[in-house]
Amino acid sequence: MIAIGEAKHILGTAGLKATQPRLAVFMELLRSENHPTADQVYENIRQNHPGIARGSVYRILDHLVEAGLAHQVASKQGNKRFDANLGQHNHIYCQKTHDIQDYFNEELNQLVLDFFTKKKIENFTIQEIKVQINGIKTNPLEKVKIV
Repeated sequence: MIAIGEAKHILGTAGLKATQPRLAVFMELLRSENHPTADQVYENIRQNHPGIARGSVYRILDHLVEAGLAHQVASKQGNKRFDANLGQHNHIYCQKTHDIQDYFNEELNQLVLDFFTKKKIENFTIQEIKVQINGIKTNPLEKVKIV
């Protein structure tokens, strides 16, 4: 977990003012591992920050994405989910529980990169490749493990 001072520096470096609402949303997103919706972020911070409006949380999250400090993650529900983990990783999505779990696998990343390096994609420059595996957990209470 990063400290407030570091979060302020990261926001400033991205061209965003480190306002109290922006810091609260950014810190909550950094803390979260479950790829929350804007409503979930709002519910998690509103007790300690009662002056933050729900609409402000939505706008702040969109600004964090635009600034490259967060990603939007796809869900079958159609709602926006957010991820502050900017490292190369993929996602596993349970269609029953709607959990989104990070999945790190260098072999998979290299396999996908090699595939697209060999293919000729005209009029397109790949900037990022993300894999999302959709399915249903056998046990909804446990994390997915790939062995």
